[in-house]
Amino acid sequence: MMRAVHLAPLLLLPVLGCARQPVERVEWTVMGTIAAVQTRGVGAEGRSNLVARAKAAFADVERLLDVHNPNSELSRLAALPDAALIERCSPRMRPCYATALTLKQRSGGAFDPRWRGAGTLDLGAIAKGFAVDLAATAAAASGDGDALIDLGGNLKSVRGAWRVGVAGSDAVLVLTNGMACATSAEYFRGKHIRDGRTGLAVSNGVASVTVIHPSSAMLADGLSTTLFVLGREDGERMLRRHYPEARAIWIERSTQAKGKEH
Repeated sequence: MMRAVHLAPLLLLPVLGCARQPVERVEWTVMGTIAAVQTRGVGAEGRSNLVARAKAAFADVERLLDVHNPNSELSRLAALPDAALIERCSPRMRPCYATALTLKQRSGGAFDPRWRGAGTLDLGAIAKGFAVDLAATAAAASGDGDALIDLGGNLKSVRGAWRVGVAGSDAVLVLTNGMACATSAEYFRGKHIRDGRTGLAVSNGVASVTVIHPSSAMLADGLSTTLFVLGREDGERMLRRHYPEARAIWIERSTQAKGKEH
């Protein structure tokens, strides 16, 4: 579907933590991007446990929702109508399917996991955020100290406060317990984000959209893509109506040096 590239080192860059303790970072590759767990005040054993839990959650989502694997759950269910998806998908993955379909309805089809046609299904614009939520839930039950989960720029604070810089602007966010953010942009791959209503590449003057959500990386991920497609005026209207708890930082092509926050 409207595939949005989220690259932490390039779009959302965690900067110095809000505490003076050293930050430890463990990273690996999964779901076609870089994953990482950052910790502060966590011992080696606790950090290893956190990483293991995050890796398991990410691997689970990749196995079930891989659009490129014809044997994945996503591929096997792709031909079903939307209503049947919710009935037939695995219970653990159901929130991802349900949220994608809700975003499709609320955006008037701008976000559409079937933009390539009725027989296709792609949750790529929301699955990484969903995986982060699963990983954060698993990690929250393990150990003490501060932790930040990162999957390709989809960020969520498990514990503690983390300062995050938004590339292309001077905006600095502080993610505290449970808060999440994600960015959709075309800085590095050109016009690759598609409008679900037309299948065409988006061209509306938006350079990037960063969405901050108080509890859901999945919604931050899906909304960042949806707002990018809708454009600022319609996107802000959608936030006010359906997701008033979220906020967005917009960078427009004519003002890339400044971040505009809603």
